[in-house]
Amino acid sequence: MNMTLSFAPLVSLLAGILILVVPRLLNYIVAIYLIVIGLLGLFGAGTFHLK
Repeated sequence: MNMTLSFAPLVSLLAGILILVVPRLLNYIVAIYLIVIGLLGLFGAGTFHLK
């Protein structure tokens, strides 16, 4: 059984929860989200395959 874990949905879920809890951090959360997604895209670590 192969299981694929993708980080983009997990990071966006965490960012959404943080924005709901602490709206003042919106700019920082969006900036960190974009940086993380960009780095994952550049280095090809968008998915990990668990066996």
